[in-house]
Amino acid sequence: MNAITPRILVVDDEPDIRRLVCEILEDEGYQVAMAENASTARQLKKTQQPDLILLDIWMPDMDGITLLKEWVAEDLLLCPVVMMSGHGSVEAAVEATRLGAYDFLEKPLSLAKLLLIVERALEAGSLLVENAGLRKQLVVDLEPVGKSAAVARVKDQLKRLGQHGTRVLFYGEAGVGKELYARYLHNNSACRNGPFVDVAVGSISPENSAVEFFGKETQGKVFPGLLERANKGTLFLSEIGGMDSETQLRLLSALESSSFLRVGGGETVRVDVRVTASTRIAMEDEIKSGRFRQDLYYLLNEVALNIPPLREHSEDVPGLLGFYVDYFVSQDKLAFRKFSMAAQNFLRNYSWRGNVRELKNLVQRLMILGVGEEIELDEVKVALGSVVSDVMAPTSVPEFFNLPLKDARDHFEKAYLEYHFERTGGSVAKLSAAVGMERTHLYRKLHSLNIKL
Repeated sequence: MNAITPRILVVDDEPDIRRLVCEILEDEGYQVAMAENASTARQLKKTQQPDLILLDIWMPDMDGITLLKEWVAEDLLLCPVVMMSGHGSVEAAVEATRLGAYDFLEKPLSLAKLLLIVERALEAGSLLVENAGLRKQLVVDLEPVGKSAAVARVKDQLKRLGQHGTRVLFYGEAGVGKELYARYLHNNSACRNGPFVDVAVGSISPENSAVEFFGKETQGKVFPGLLERANKGTLFLSEIGGMDSETQLRLLSALESSSFLRVGGGETVRVDVRVTASTRIAMEDEIKSGRFRQDLYYLLNEVALNIPPLREHSEDVPGLLGFYVDYFVSQDKLAFRKFSMAAQNFLRNYSWRGNVRELKNLVQRLMILGVGEEIELDEVKVALGSVVSDVMAPTSVPEFFNLPLKDARDHFEKAYLEYHFERTGGSVAKLSAAVGMERTHLYRKLHSLNIKL
């Protein structure tokens, strides 16, 4: 357990249960705050920043499941939530765990089970925060890989652009790494110590875009939007061609004045944000068709920078293969494997329609599903679908077979979704149709598996 005493919020409308749970947890050395309804729970969650929430399902002003949905939607790194329910509401509690609750406790509460679940939930929350921090640090430390003249030229241009506040529009095919180059620009700029906030523009529905970008104020509470969260840093807008017309107009006004109003708010919010963007389509065609505002395009396109496809600097392929092998060994704890020289030579001449993203996904699939230290040419061809033959039966099971079921499923689901994402050209709509998953659930799944759009 952490040296800092964990903070637990107990939300229940029954005073006797609140007091009982509070006394038990305080006896175990935890800091405990209590709320009798959803309104108080919201306020205490904001001010106390608990490490764990015990949440009753049935409350007078709002049921616990609705409150859980609200918290999951607004907090990307929500602490573990354990639902508490009477015997007749077990079905509702199971639904809550599907929506994101860590576990549920059935009333009357068992002291032993309460303490066990609290301990496990706090451990899970601690790991979640630690892993998120490691992932963030890893992403921040990454930079475009390659020693070719093409990559060196772009990196040099970005270093020079980083010394100025110029807005950069990154052009390039799907999968070339436009976000990574945008991060490289951020890390070489005066705002490097500020946040880097990236958003897949096409994933934001038009009805939610105003709140997503500009935040909202409701009942005295403030929910900052993307622009506010990126203050003193960089906001990266991925694939701006998917932005709806109303958001284009609002964003244009905000960028011109460096200020905006939150939805439901009356006070002007001023921000200092460097906005960069990317696109893989010809924006001139979008402007001619009236789908994208010309004035916003010129505002975002102070400098246009083309990121070359991988086939134009194929000499970087061996270096990229080695880099992503090391990446998955350290990031996902996969067993080390290396590409044979024959496999490397073959991949240098491969077309790479999905660019660096396709290469990364290929390395991941081969490391998860393959066996043996060396990755041979035949295995690569089978993984790429270049050989029509039965897949060779492995002499031993894949590494992830030795993981707990949930971890093994996550490894498989990530490889599966990235494979189809690559085949559908990076389109979430096409991916949704290909895998048979409703788009809202798909976005949540992609986020939970840390799959970049």
